[in-house]
Amino acid sequence: MHGTREPIDDARAEAYSMRLEDIDVSRPELFRSNTMWPYFERLRREAPVHYCPSSRVGPYWSVTKYKDIMHVETNHATFSSDIHLGGIGIQNTKPDYRRESFIAMDEPRHSQQRKTVAPMFAPQNLDQLANTIRVRAREILDHLPRNETFDWVDRVSVELTTQMLATLFDFPWEERRKLTRWSNVATAAPGNREIIASEAARDAELKECGAYFAELWKQRIKQPPKTDLISMMAHSSATRDMDPDNFLGNLILLIVGGNDTTRNSLSGSVYALNLFPGEYEKLRRNHSLVQNLVPEVIRWQTPLAHMRRTALADTQIAGKEIKQGEKVVMWYVSGNRDEDMFDNADDLVIERRNARNHIAFGFGIHRCLGLRLAELQLRIVWEEILQRFDMISVVDQPKWIYSNFVKGYEKLPVRIPG
Repeated sequence: MHGTREPIDDARAEAYSMRLEDIDVSRPELFRSNTMWPYFERLRREAPVHYCPSSRVGPYWSVTKYKDIMHVETNHATFSSDIHLGGIGIQNTKPDYRRESFIAMDEPRHSQQRKTVAPMFAPQNLDQLANTIRVRAREILDHLPRNETFDWVDRVSVELTTQMLATLFDFPWEERRKLTRWSNVATAAPGNREIIASEAARDAELKECGAYFAELWKQRIKQPPKTDLISMMAHSSATRDMDPDNFLGNLILLIVGGNDTTRNSLSGSVYALNLFPGEYEKLRRNHSLVQNLVPEVIRWQTPLAHMRRTALADTQIAGKEIKQGEKVVMWYVSGNRDEDMFDNADDLVIERRNARNHIAFGFGIHRCLGLRLAELQLRIVWEEILQRFDMISVVDQPKWIYSNFVKGYEKLPVRIPG
C-alpha cells in the first residue's frame, strides 16, 4: 500500500536546497502529489512568516506557525475577509465572479447573516439529526461489498455527506448528487480541467445552482417558517433581501462547508488508520477512543488547507512588516503540523491530549459554523464501522485533489475482508 517514497524524498531535497524566497507553497500540484510537507516544514523552521513575491496567484505572505495563525484569526479588525478585497481564498476573486457570503464579509454584516443559519447547528437540533445520521450510516455501511475493491470516497464519504446536505436544505432527494457536483465546481482549482473547462463554465454551472435554489426559495417563502437552511434564510430579516450573488455566495458556502470538511475527514480517517496500524489496533481494542479519534483525525487531515485575509493597514506578524492591501494566507495544514504545538505532529495519535486544539475549522468569529455537525457525523460513522468491520484496508495510494484549498481525496481504493 505504501508504494515508493521517492516523490516525498525528491520534494524534501528540493525544499531544502532552493532559495527561501523561491518557495511557493500555493502550487496545487504539491497537494495533488501530497508532497507539500517538507516545504511547510522548512518555512516553519526558517521563515514562519514568509513572502512569496511571484506565483500564479500573485504575491502573498504565508503564515505557517500555529501561534501566528491565531494572531491573524483573532485580529479581524486588521485582517479582512471581505470579498471585495479578495475574500478568503489565495486566488483573487475576479470582479465578475464575486459572490458575497458571510464568511467573506467583515463585521457587522458577517454576524448578522451568520446568525440566520446558526440555529441549524445548535445542540438540540444536532441531537435530532444524530438519529438520522446513524440510520443512514448503517444503511450505507450494510451495503458495502466484502472481499472486493471499491472507492471509499464515492461509496461512503460522498454519499453520506450528500445525504446530510439534502436534509439540511430539504433538497429533492433524488437529485442530491447535484449538491456534490456544485461543491466540486465551486472549489475546483483554476486549470483543473477534469472538473471545469474554464472559469466561464464554472460561472455558468454555479448560476444553474443559483436558479435551482431560487425556485426552492420561492416555495419556502410562501410556506410557514421551517427548520431547513433555505427557509431560515428566506424568513430572516438579515437574509431575505439578499441580492442574487449574496444568496448564491451563502448557498455555496453552506454546500462546500457541509460537504468538503466531513467528506475528506471521513476518507482521511480510513487512510490515516492504515498508515498508523498501531493506532487502528488501539481503536479496535477500545471503541471509546472514537471520541478522541475525531478531533485528532481532523487535525491530521485538515480538510481545508488555508484561509486568506487582506491587511487593512500596515501591521506586523512575528516581526515581519505587512503592508496595507497585502495578501496574508493562514496555512491551517501547516499550523496543525506545528511541532511546537503538537508532539510528533506528522503522526496520527488517537490518544493525543490536545487534539481539540487543532485549527482545521479556523478560530475566532469566522470559525466553522458546522464543526459540531462534522464531528457528529465522523463519530457516528466510526461507531458503526467498528461494530461491523474488523478492518478496512487501503489497497492502493489515494488520488488526492488538485487544489491548494480543499485538501482531500478524489479516490481511495479499499477492501473489506469477508
